[in-house]
Amino acid sequence: MAATVTARRRTQGRVSSLFPVLLVRAAHPRLGMVSALGLTGAAALSGRTTREVALVLATVLVGQAILGWHNDLVDRRRDHADERADKPVALGLLDPGDLAFALACAVLVVVPLSIAHGLWAGTAYLATIALGMLGNLLLRHTWLSWWSWAAAFALYPAFLAYGGWAGEGRSAPPEILVTVLAGALGVCVHVLVALPGLVLDNEAGRRHLALRVGLRIGAPRLLWLMLVLTGLVLAGLLAAGAQVGLRQ
Repeated sequence: MAATVTARRRTQGRVSSLFPVLLVRAAHPRLGMVSALGLTGAAALSGRTTREVALVLATVLVGQAILGWHNDLVDRRRDHADERADKPVALGLLDPGDLAFALACAVLVVVPLSIAHGLWAGTAYLATIALGMLGNLLLRHTWLSWWSWAAAFALYPAFLAYGGWAGEGRSAPPEILVTVLAGALGVCVHVLVALPGLVLDNEAGRRHLALRVGLRIGAPRLLWLMLVLTGLVLAGLLAAGAQVGLRQ
């Protein structure tokens, strides 16, 4: 029995050290999957065809991988100092040069995928990626950390509203209410994502929005507050979608 368990652990260790597995780990897969499935579900609810829904899923999965890889490259020294066990680059398991090459390849893939939705929709989605990378580089550890999340999420309705197969038949802009609620959801997601790292961020002297609020009201209260606010915003988005729709 002990020999079987040892062999199983060795097999798991070999699998987890494979290059594709390390790439997935560095892509922040949980956040990426939630984002991709959320936008795919919104596309389906808005009446998009099956091939358009599949295109949304593929585009967002690649875009989220880009943001995850870029985040790990930018933060590799901080992650190493923080002894982050979930960061393959910081652990030395994944070479930064290899990850940078994968990121460059993904950019070459996401551009045509985005433009396949139509010029306006593709530009909106590529702008969300640019905003996310700007946040990784400049804003993540400042009190403006929420800004790139809010702006990127506020562009998602435009991505869906203008999108179609090559942009066919999609000319109306998104509803303002839906855009505002999507931006608010971005702020909520930002705080929820930041919550697990509050202790490390505080010890390192970082002062992003989530940490500033957490220091004032405490992390448990902040968690419950954001869960309630996120639920309310999601309910508002569903209500707005049912009442006014995605497009003006």
